[in-house]
Amino acid sequence: MITSKLILLSFAMIVLAQLCGGQTATVSGQVAVQPAVESTKRSGKLDHSNVVIWLEPKEANGDLPPVGRLHWRLLQKNKQFIPALLVVPVGSSVEFPNQDPFFHNVFSLFDGKRFDLALYQAGTSRGVKFDREGVSYIFCNIHPEMHAVVIALRTPLYAVSSPSGSFNIANVPPGEYMLHVWYERTKPDVLQALTQRVKVSTANVSLASIRIPELQELSATHKNKFGKEYDRKPPTPLY
Repeated sequence: MITSKLILLSFAMIVLAQLCGGQTATVSGQVAVQPAVESTKRSGKLDHSNVVIWLEPKEANGDLPPVGRLHWRLLQKNKQFIPALLVVPVGSSVEFPNQDPFFHNVFSLFDGKRFDLALYQAGTSRGVKFDREGVSYIFCNIHPEMHAVVIALRTPLYAVSSPSGSFNIANVPPGEYMLHVWYERTKPDVLQALTQRVKVSTANVSLASIRIPELQELSATHKNKFGKEYDRKPPTPLY
């Protein structure tokens, strides 16, 4: 009888160990964008959205979830990029369909991915493969008001904050990670200072609030693909 109980107990412990070994956790938290003085006049309700948070494993971790989809769209319509922020896995292809009744010229000259899609007309599309990690600021060489950001990451463990500032990174395997933060309207050194170590076990992790100062002077102002100021008069042949 005692032997039978020991066998059953051992079997239960093995099953429990297997179950625990496959467990993952959720890393959650809150970001608080500290608005510039000028921006507080825009609205009585603060918007803490579009902060990107990701976990980079300190060591190779074969238990990471799959990267997910590798084909994306960044639409051009009403002289806007939709969505204005896109987070994709490294190796993803992003299509830039033109649904405006005029030409566009999508380009990026930043370190994330440098490209120039040249002029293409309404109803057509061109694509780019984001084959290296980094932040790409996307513009149109004809319309200076058009602006978007594509962030390519090697880790599938990321989240984008909601308007309230909350975020959740699910399916995080146990291990040690470096947590990184990106927000467009602040300085790179400020974001670097927000990098922190996170240790994950099988229990969920709730992080302390992450405060990010918003700088009003950091706007989407930029030069065209030739490094010159935009001609603010629309070119007649395109309209």
